[in-house]
Amino acid sequence: MTVFDFLNLDQVIWKNLGQVGVTYLLTALIGWEREKEAHSAGLRTFPLVGMASCGYLLILGAHSNSADQSRVLQGLITGIGFVGGGAILKEGATVRGTATAASVWNAGVIGASVAMEHYGIAIILALLNLVFLRALLPLKNWIDKRRHPDQQPLI
Repeated sequence: MTVFDFLNLDQVIWKNLGQVGVTYLLTALIGWEREKEAHSAGLRTFPLVGMASCGYLLILGAHSNSADQSRVLQGLITGIGFVGGGAILKEGATVRGTATAASVWNAGVIGASVAMEHYGIAIILALLNLVFLRALLPLKNWIDKRRHPDQQPLI
């Protein structure tokens, strides 16, 4: 196969490429949000988790059955939970990184949703993730300041 043969591949390849691209864009937005706040997972981690999740389900192909999808989804849920757990840090009595860990898990669901052609779910999850991370941050800082007046607010 030559490089130019890639241009003649069937529509399934282009459709899969589009799905991976949509997943990348949706999860890169979340990664950018985490990256600019200097969190442990960011612009590289979120798209990789989302695209891998999408890819695992795309591997099943167009004629997959629900039992196969269920097994893949179970593995993804477990595996991504493990990856997200690496973002959680305990510093004394304080635990940090739970929002990042939850966002990593959400990136996996976004990728799976796109692979299963549930684009509306993927878009809603990405938007809600961004809203929760950004819009609720002032409320979280206010609560934390009341609880621990000597602690620096999150950025």
